[in-house]
Amino acid sequence: MTQQVVLSGTGLWNPPHTITNEELVAAYNAWAEKYNHTHADAIAAGEVEAKPFSSAEFIEKASGIKSRYAYIKDGILDVDRMRPRIPARADDALSDQAEIALHAAKAALKAANKQPEDIDAIIVSCAITQRSFPAIAIEVQEALGVKGFAFDMLVACSAATFGLHRAYEMVKAGTARAVLVINPELTSPLVNYTDRDSHFIFGDVATAAVIESAETCNSAEAFDIVSTKAVTQFSNNIRANFGYVNTSNDQDPAGADMLFYQYGRKVFKEVCPMAAEHILEHIARHDLTPVDVKRWWLHQANINMNVLISKKILGRDPEPGEAPIVLDTYANTASAGSLIAFHLYKDGFNAGEYGLLCSFGAGYSIGSLVLQKR
Repeated sequence: MTQQVVLSGTGLWNPPHTITNEELVAAYNAWAEKYNHTHADAIAAGEVEAKPFSSAEFIEKASGIKSRYAYIKDGILDVDRMRPRIPARADDALSDQAEIALHAAKAALKAANKQPEDIDAIIVSCAITQRSFPAIAIEVQEALGVKGFAFDMLVACSAATFGLHRAYEMVKAGTARAVLVINPELTSPLVNYTDRDSHFIFGDVATAAVIESAETCNSAEAFDIVSTKAVTQFSNNIRANFGYVNTSNDQDPAGADMLFYQYGRKVFKEVCPMAAEHILEHIARHDLTPVDVKRWWLHQANINMNVLISKKILGRDPEPGEAPIVLDTYANTASAGSLIAFHLYKDGFNAGEYGLLCSFGAGYSIGSLVLQKR
């Protein structure tokens, strides 16, 4: 008998600190003014370019973002530092990423009415982990007291949906009763806060979800996972070069060229039609059309991308709440964005109604799940 797999509970954790556009712009503009003054002669000689100034209005128009959460706010707005000041922890102390993962994991377990002993596997799936090994997932497993196995996986902004796919396959195959998928997106250390075009994009957060068999599910929040779909296509348009080989390349791992950067116009032009086509193909597998889908929980990268993709899918502007936007207060939280949208806007469904969860990002990569309310 084929196992029916369900998403039975989700968890969300926000850091205690927020940074508004106005705060971010004030720090950036002060840094740019200082840079331009220091390099005035080189700028006049045409040897380097002057740093442009920014505004809160520019950020909101370009992205839809008004504020973001920060795991550690200290240092980000310091003109002489321009990066978070995160104290190093001893090897025997809980890591930063495991700590935020645990907050979301415990919330998801509670929502799904599960105890650690009910979980057979943990996947920590996010854009970047703070170390290569031991796995953050195994550290979380130890902290929760979960038996079985755990592993990390990295798929940039599609990591959450790709992690859910792996969990779905495990439960479907009977190799795990229930899987805890966690997305501790500690993005702020990867941000170049001296780059006007990207310093505002990311925020820190952690999400989690429990995937299990319908036979073991006792959650009123559950959605059946009807199917999954994924695609990847190589692109250099979104990139971060930070890695353990940097020092062997005689590169500064903390250098600005090691941090996140993208060619935003190219990403917008290429990803929007790719994502819309992917989504329409996925629902068509089940003889569904856009009118059959009640809600679209999309990746939260940029308001203009979300609006365009929604229009391509629906053939019209989405109704309020039909394709929820959370990036105004959360910013781009890498893979966690679509899970935040789902967590906050999953109510109001009747049994049998459909929704679609989708993320897209660097790679390029796109992952989606067709969900149906139990």
